[in-house]
Amino acid sequence: MKFFSLCPGASLLDSGVLQKLPSWAAFLRWFSRKLGYEVAKSLGSRMSMPLGKQVFFAGVAASGSCAILYYLVQKTFSRASYYQLALEQLHSHPEALEALGTPLNVHYLRLTDKYNFVDIADAKLKIPVSGPKSEGHLYVSSSRDAPFKRWNLQEVFLELKDGQQIPLFKPSRDNDEVKKE
Repeated sequence: MKFFSLCPGASLLDSGVLQKLPSWAAFLRWFSRKLGYEVAKSLGSRMSMPLGKQVFFAGVAASGSCAILYYLVQKTFSRASYYQLALEQLHSHPEALEALGTPLNVHYLRLTDKYNFVDIADAKLKIPVSGPKSEGHLYVSSSRDAPFKRWNLQEVFLELKDGQQIPLFKPSRDNDEVKKE
C-alpha cells in the first residue's frame, strides 16, 4: 500500500472504494441473471494472454490499420479533381497514348515522393502510369484561386522511362484560354 499512497488519487484506493466495485465477471453473472439467462461457471481463464500473442495481435491490428489508411489516402487522391483532370488530358492525347500503348494502367502514388504535394491552393503530383509499350510518370501541376473553388490545371506532361517528355497541357499566357498541346 506504500506505493499507492504516493500516487495521485490514492485516497480512493486506501478507502477501499475501488475494492468494493464488482469485478467484470461478477457483473456479467449479475446481468445475465437479471435477463434470465444462465451463465457458465467458468468465464475463462484469469491468466492473461502471453506477451508474444499480444505483440502479434497488436502488430496484425496495426498493419491492417496502416493498410486501410494507405488505401483510403490513395482513394482520396484518385477522386480529386486535379487528378481526374490530368488523367483526362492523358487519355485525350494521341501521342502519349501511342508512346505508352493501350490499355493504360494508372498506379498508386508514392506517398513518400517529395514531388507529391497538395495544400489548400496548390497541388503537384507525380502519377505512375504504364502501358504495354512503355511506362513513365504523369506530372501534374494545378492550383485554385481560393479554398473550395475549382482546381485549374497549370501544366501536365508525361515523362517516359527513357527520359522523353510529352507535354499534354499548358495554359495559354496570351489570354485565359487553355492551350492543349
